[in-house]
Amino acid sequence: MIGYPGGIGMMGGAGWGFFGGILMTLFWIFVIAGIVWLVLAVTRAQGRGERGSTALSILAERLARGEIDAAEYRIRRAAIEESAK
Repeated sequence: MIGYPGGIGMMGGAGWGFFGGILMTLFWIFVIAGIVWLVLAVTRAQGRGERGSTALSILAERLARGEIDAAEYRIRRAAIEESAK
């Protein structure tokens, strides 16, 4: 209502005022920080899977070069696959 002495309405002072702006800013900071955290968590989780496959490829290369025999290859491969679980 226009002219109401209680100040309800546009610019009447019944809203959150300055604190509403602060709360809105904090809300968006938390939303953006949450999105960044989620993206980092997903990319780090994908990176862990690459380490396991890299270890297996290194092990296969060692077998191909003759540095280890087939029995040692099977033992080490089982250990790598067990640690990846």
